[in-house]
Amino acid sequence: MAIQWFPGHMYLTQKAISERIKEIDVVIEMLDARLPGSSANPKLTELTASRPTLKVLNKQDLADPACTALWLAHYNSLPNTRAIALDASETAPARRLIDACHALAPLRGSMVKPMRVLICGIPNVGKSTLINTLTGKRATKTGDEAGVTKLEQRIVLADGFYLWDTPGMLWPRIIVAQSGYNLAASGAIGRNAFSEEEVALELLNYLIKRYPALLEARYKITITPESTDEQVLEEIGRKRGAVLTKGRVNLQKAAEIVIYEFRAATPGRITLETPEEFSGWLAAGQLLDAERQIKKDAIETNRLIKFKKIPRPDKRTAANKPQA
Repeated sequence: MAIQWFPGHMYLTQKAISERIKEIDVVIEMLDARLPGSSANPKLTELTASRPTLKVLNKQDLADPACTALWLAHYNSLPNTRAIALDASETAPARRLIDACHALAPLRGSMVKPMRVLICGIPNVGKSTLINTLTGKRATKTGDEAGVTKLEQRIVLADGFYLWDTPGMLWPRIIVAQSGYNLAASGAIGRNAFSEEEVALELLNYLIKRYPALLEARYKITITPESTDEQVLEEIGRKRGAVLTKGRVNLQKAAEIVIYEFRAATPGRITLETPEEFSGWLAAGQLLDAERQIKKDAIETNRLIKFKKIPRPDKRTAANKPQA
């Protein structure tokens, strides 16, 4: 099942960004360090392509440090782009964000030519927490769920440094299936848009391959090359007492445990994708999307042919036509 979530306020945010970008010097895109590729909004990339971009890999304290280093190298290799990793609740690393903006737009930042920065990203990526850290006060509302911020806000961080905060925004259609699962696991997608059990199984499928030792240590289970996501989810449920009558495992409860503990990094620091993996997923998703569009165009063409009005001969012309 493909996971999709694009509430109405996200469409309004998209329109607001397309207008605001005209007067912006630097764009900060907040990414989740546990899923930097999946949390990079392709629509934002399209809307902000004309501006220098700072990629901030937030929640680095929850992510695998080795994978974070790979993603920083990847983004820093892109033109007109810089990347840093930080934990939005820490004051000292947060200051690096302001310095990085000055490096991208060195001629801005005075009272005559103030630095105008737009900060954007997916829901629940930590923008509001970061802004509150930078300002030293509760400037924006925060919460551990998607869709807390719903209005654009202008915040003065320092003399000559203005920051526009925007609501979290996904994109209208997620074409990379694995990205949908990773976004749901991270908390970027509203709970009503996905099945916890399905997301937990996809999460475990990845962790079994990449982080088996963390699973074994946290849940006191044994992972073998033959272990499947279904078996591991059921075993976790039994270990945690999520058992119904007649010994049946409450898979819904077990799934909630797995997702909640991943978000809290209870098993350890985990990253759900490398640049190489995401590149492969994206290529496959783009191919499927192109095939889907071809089928959609063919259906529309057939519909038009089927219902196309065929010109009928003019009765008067037929009556005046000489008989053979």
